[in-house]
Amino acid sequence: MTLLEKMGDGIWSAGLPLRVGALDIGTRTTLVRLPDGGLFVHSPAQLEGLKAEVDAIGPVRHVVAPNRYHHLFVREWKDAYPDALVHAAPGLAQKRKSFAFDSELGDEPHEAWRGVLEQHVVRGSPMMNEVVFFHPASRTLVATDLAMNIQEAPGFLTRTFWKLNGAWQKLGPTRMVRLTFRDKPAVRRSVDRILEWDFDRVLIAHGRSLATGGKETLREVYSFL
Repeated sequence: MTLLEKMGDGIWSAGLPLRVGALDIGTRTTLVRLPDGGLFVHSPAQLEGLKAEVDAIGPVRHVVAPNRYHHLFVREWKDAYPDALVHAAPGLAQKRKSFAFDSELGDEPHEAWRGVLEQHVVRGSPMMNEVVFFHPASRTLVATDLAMNIQEAPGFLTRTFWKLNGAWQKLGPTRMVRLTFRDKPAVRRSVDRILEWDFDRVLIAHGRSLATGGKETLREVYSFL
């Protein structure tokens, strides 16, 4: 069974299982081909079952932990691809001191993916510090927890969790994510900056991504700020 789905020229994504405690929350890993033929890996999930497909596309050069929560599998990827550089969202290196990250992400793209991806650190949410990416060639916004969209979930407990969290069968920031918004005007400015990009598709870590209409949907769900 093929896990990676081609989203456009030079970009692939896979929705993968992820269990946290008693909850089956799922996650998403996205790959982007770089000018040297190597791969940029966004939000690495469990590598088992995925590695052969990744290797068939190209060598892994860069692994990105895009916020302070999406870092659980970086060591697994680093062990499998020791020459890859691992990049952390702001503040993650201080949170996970046992892992030696190679760089901290900011608003300026690393030289390896400059011209292929644009990026922005979402301000006003220091607990999360999410870095959102934009792939102009496919008009794709690559996010993690900025929005979620749970259309189905296995088990009563997981469904109840998402319903209480305000993420059931609709796209938007969950109640838990909203609690991380310590400076709402700063978050609003970041959302406005993201909305300047010309994207249509939105890839998210948890739940169903949007194939089209993503920009207007994101604008609408963040209109409360």
